Amino acid sequence: MISWNDFEKIEMRVGTVLEANDFPKAKNPAYQLVIDFGEYGIRKSSAQITKLYEKEQLVGKQVIAIVNFPPKQIANFMSECLVLGVIGESKEVVLLQPDRPVPNGLRIG
Repeated sequence: MISWNDFEKIEMRVGTVLEANDFPKAKNPAYQLVIDFGEYGIRKSSAQITKLYEKEQLVGKQVIAIVNFPPKQIANFMSECLVLGVIGESKEVVLLQPDRPVPNGLRIG
């Protein structure tokens, strides 16, 4: 169990995908995303979401991500946030997202 204080340390924010690119050097199939988090800036993320999403349909989509992890190098790419999703039995990922448009950078709680 974690405490409420532990949960409050997690910065989950909403952002809009600006770019989605192939990531051929990733060990597992992934896209390189560029996401606008409003006042929290533009961040990059490696996301293993290729089973259910085409790059073209990701641009403009709002997603939820943890933005206060330290950057993580994945192959030749620095991932600056963790995009959240529901992981299915076959390891396919369904993105978490708001059910209506909201301003980028709002906190999830």
